[in-house]
Amino acid sequence: MTYQANRIAVSAMFFINGIIFASWASRIPLIQATLQINHAELGGVLLALPLGSLVTLPIAGWLTTRFKSRFLVIFSVLLLCFILSLIPLAPTPLILGIILFFFGFASDLLNISMNTQAVALELAYRKPIMSSFHALFSLGGMFGAGIGGIMEQFQVSLLHHFAGVSVFFAVLAIYFDKNLLKKDIATQEGHPLFVKPDATLLGLGIIAFCVMIGEGAMADWSAVYLKEFLTNPSGLSTAGYTAFSLAMATGRFGGDWLTARFGTIKLLKINGILAFVGMMIALLLPYPFFIIVGFTLVGLGLSTGVPLVYSLAGRSKTMPAGVALAAVTTVGATGFLVGPPIIGFLAELITLRVALGLIAMLSLTIVVLAGWARS
Repeated sequence: MTYQANRIAVSAMFFINGIIFASWASRIPLIQATLQINHAELGGVLLALPLGSLVTLPIAGWLTTRFKSRFLVIFSVLLLCFILSLIPLAPTPLILGIILFFFGFASDLLNISMNTQAVALELAYRKPIMSSFHALFSLGGMFGAGIGGIMEQFQVSLLHHFAGVSVFFAVLAIYFDKNLLKKDIATQEGHPLFVKPDATLLGLGIIAFCVMIGEGAMADWSAVYLKEFLTNPSGLSTAGYTAFSLAMATGRFGGDWLTARFGTIKLLKINGILAFVGMMIALLLPYPFFIIVGFTLVGLGLSTGVPLVYSLAGRSKTMPAGVALAAVTTVGATGFLVGPPIIGFLAELITLRVALGLIAMLSLTIVVLAGWARS
């Protein structure tokens, strides 16, 4: 039996998710300026997104079991598109926070349901393909950031930008819905999709946490940081995040080959070192060219971290692959969601440049914890 059509459909959902998230992230500087809020206030608004996601976590596994991942994928994509179109209508930081709360809810629901589809397909293919799905998310992020830069350059309003993205990709998601897996073949009956992880899975979860804090920080703060050092920021403030997303996509497209070449543990260590070096370049040499180069190295360093962790979790000997994936995803996704608000609060206290040093520290933590994953 061939699963090619299913793989294309699931890949499309990862790509659409990346586009939607990057569309929001690429216009954060404009939203901050429009609402006239400082870094700490922006961090407080961004905190609404992880709160929405954390509300989702206790019920996402149950919803996936009850309604199956196919229904939840298309439902959450359409919900995410609708919420994205509401963001430009927020007149105050409070209203924006409420909208982002539901944005986080829908985003996490999509993350869990589409990864459930990906795990099922990887088992069906009987070979590593998880990295390719996450590559499409990164590619979507690159396109979303690029589109955001174009919209900024031509001074297209947030409403027209977000509404256009929402309508187009909602229609695209509906088109591919028919080819999503109808059965969660990776899910075993009688097992919940989320359980408390054992020691090994907890270690993998912490690695994912470190990686995804870096991803979240780049999504929400890279444009803000680069804009501080640009003499003419129009259209260029998203260049750092675009470079980061391109590097993420490039690393993930080659992720399966790199894993075969270096091995999972060694590649995790290389990832951490590369991300550390890249972030230090961006922070110690605060010039646009070096910042973009640094963010590119960070993207390469973080690119295969999550797929590698998911692959290791899927081979857990203590619980089914789907259950292990859900547990590790929950721990890791928390980093993606809480990282940006933490960076915002730290930026107001010690400047954004110093606050982003947290990403460098966590990159070294990945190197240290990679040995734990060997177990």
